[in-house]
Amino acid sequence: MKIAFVTDDGKTISKHFGRARFYEVITVENGQVVGREQREKLGHAHFAGTHDHHHEHHDHHGHGGGHGFDTTSQERHNRMAQAIVDCQYLVAGGMGAGAYASLQQAGITPIVTDYSHIDEAVQAHIAGNLKNHTEYLH
Repeated sequence: MKIAFVTDDGKTISKHFGRARFYEVITVENGQVVGREQREKLGHAHFAGTHDHHHEHHDHHGHGGGHGFDTTSQERHNRMAQAIVDCQYLVAGGMGAGAYASLQQAGITPIVTDYSHIDEAVQAHIAGNLKNHTEYLH
């Protein structure tokens, strides 16, 4: 199994899926970490200048798609996920509901965690204790 973590330093889990600079991809076999690699990740900065105003359109009433569900956002999320299509899980400290849905559609299970350190989160996942805090979605 491969687990991708969003990170800026390879050690801690980024609180924001869209802004993180890298993916730290951990390979786990038989309950043991057998591989680790850092991959480049497209982020919001890569899309600068494309008139991204979706952060202004929060839907607090449950109507319509809400944040990150517009076509442009979905395309960006899909492009961000291309680097981790071989991973079964993506772990972040926070993300938008649109990114969460895009990852699910790409066949990747997103997990929003309150863990700060990648190594601790990997061990929690192996033990079956990595809770998915969907209440942190925005």
